[in-house]
Amino acid sequence: MKIFKPNFWHKKNSIISFFLLPLSFFFQLFLFLKKNLQKKEKFSIPIICVGNIYVGGTGKTPLCIEIAKILKKTNKKIAIVKKFYKAHDDEFKLIESKEIKLFKNISRVLAIKEAEIDKFDCVILDDGFQDSTVVKDLNIICFHEEQLAGNEMTLPSGPLREPLSSLKNAQIVVINGNINEIFEQNIKNISSGISVYYSKYFPTNLNEFTKHNLLAFAGIGNPKNFFDLLEKNNLRVVKKVSFPDHYNYSIDELNNLVDFSTKNNLKIVTTEKDFFRIQHHKLPQIQYLNVKIEIKNKDRFEEEVIKCLL
Repeated sequence: MKIFKPNFWHKKNSIISFFLLPLSFFFQLFLFLKKNLQKKEKFSIPIICVGNIYVGGTGKTPLCIEIAKILKKTNKKIAIVKKFYKAHDDEFKLIESKEIKLFKNISRVLAIKEAEIDKFDCVILDDGFQDSTVVKDLNIICFHEEQLAGNEMTLPSGPLREPLSSLKNAQIVVINGNINEIFEQNIKNISSGISVYYSKYFPTNLNEFTKHNLLAFAGIGNPKNFFDLLEKNNLRVVKKVSFPDHYNYSIDELNNLVDFSTKNNLKIVTTEKDFFRIQHHKLPQIQYLNVKIEIKNKDRFEEEVIKCLL
């Protein structure tokens, strides 16, 4: 979604949020009717959905990649499915760069059927928690510690696609960041049987940036999360530039960043996802921070996910 998130989405008792409540009500009514009227498709292979209810920037794709690696250890054929959006080419390239089979289609149902025909043993659905046409065997919902559920209101009053109560339809929640006992208890109050895990991103190529002043730019769901990650790892970020999610960079914009960095003796760093969006421009001055995701209590997480294959 190519938008900047308004500040009132993270403020309790905002007048703007309350003013927009009628629109939120009709949006949720539309989703309710859509969910209940659409034909639901059950598949012959397990479907693991990694989704969110907070709009954008919760780390779904990195978690999908990690789950694919986990399931590959079982010697099963694993694929990721994404709904096709022209602007999401960056995510497609990122997944394929990890040597994971990707099926994409404007219909998730058709993409999964392709995986069935090709004899894959399991599909990881990258996004699609709100897509009721697909019957899922396991729903995993992602949050980020910096945003969590915002003001806990639904679009457009807040940043949620659907209410927190929809977590009753999920089995696992993964929070990227530090332990938050209050938020975790809120989740447990909705569904006492849900499993809550925590993950963190760890950069693997910090040495490429540690001795430099940096210009950091990002066009992802929450650019601030990327900038915070850089600073938490003691990198010197002098200039930060934010763009909307899945932003289509022009060569002029990129050259302006390069010119600014050259004049100010800055090294440029961006996200891996952004890099795949711009690599065809072949600008060696722009490098990306390579990160890996680590899940706390990973053994238990692996056991819970692998159950889907049994």
